Amino acid sequence: MKICFVLNQIKTESCGTSVIILKKAHERGHQVYVMGVSGFIFEKNSGIKLRCKKIPSSNKEKNVQDFWKKVQDDELTYQTVSAKEMDVVFLRNNPTEEAPDRGWAQHCGIAFGRMIQQSGVLVLNDAFGMSHAFVDKLYFEELPAEIKPNSLITRSKEEILQFWEEQNKVMILKPLEGSGGQDVYKIDEDKRNLNQILDTILKKGYVIAQEYLPDVVEGDMRVILMNGKILQQDGQHAIIHRVSKDKSEFRSNLSLGGIPKPGKLTPEIEHIVSVISPKIIQDGLFFIGLDIVKDKLIEINILSPGGIDHSHITGMTDFTDAVVEAIERKVKYKKENPGKLSNSVLATMD
Repeated sequence: MKICFVLNQIKTESCGTSVIILKKAHERGHQVYVMGVSGFIFEKNSGIKLRCKKIPSSNKEKNVQDFWKKVQDDELTYQTVSAKEMDVVFLRNNPTEEAPDRGWAQHCGIAFGRMIQQSGVLVLNDAFGMSHAFVDKLYFEELPAEIKPNSLITRSKEEILQFWEEQNKVMILKPLEGSGGQDVYKIDEDKRNLNQILDTILKKGYVIAQEYLPDVVEGDMRVILMNGKILQQDGQHAIIHRVSKDKSEFRSNLSLGGIPKPGKLTPEIEHIVSVISPKIIQDGLFFIGLDIVKDKLIEINILSPGGIDHSHITGMTDFTDAVVEAIERKVKYKKENPGKLSNSVLATMD
């Protein structure tokens, strides 16, 4: 198959989940292309074109860093191809990681993705589903209340302080649009620097005040879902237990130095997945991440979830064979049923 991975920028992309998946697709003999989100071209009567790099079959580097360095190198030049030549376009750019001067880049991946899938190319995740879930912390609030902590979304300091009182004077504050644990604060009884914190977060837009879960001191579970189910390979579940190495730090994000360990499937995790799975499948969300503390879902990651790239630390499988095999099956189903299966149905079809 021909598959194009859309990233924020090739030059700045680290060897994370996107890179190990595209490397696996390349190893399995597929024609793999990669582009930055700035590489879409629309021309009247010609549809969408992609300014991308095709990874040559000669790149057989086993080490992912060496492999990716060859892709990033200027010696591998860009080419322009029609999006219709692709079997799959995999949207892996993360809008929340764009710099302020690249505000234009936040929405264009999904916007062009909608146009591409309307031309008949399989887009993952489904671009219309991603449009609906673009502010994933608002999408989170559409999920059943029983699996979520108490929360408030507002731009009012007065409402936030009232919520703090109702939560026994301890809460979590974070921006509505953000990722990686950035600008996330625990506010307790002494309200230290609360006004300064609120001013900082409010500059970014809406604020989420969320119930503090004491069990968070033991870390959280990053659970990767594929096709609405927990991703599995070699008898293992893609559940990563993230633990802060600093006991005074309640955030366990890997980007902030959290330590990844193998996680265990619990009845609480199974219940949360069973509750949200129908909506995930309906919305065509092929590959997403959940952050779970004991029996509560605290975040859902729609735009570009990661975590499986830490297999070398956890000792777990990297799960990439299962991901690429799932995409291969979708391409097969699409060819066997021309025009009969919508993009959203294919996106979450096993």
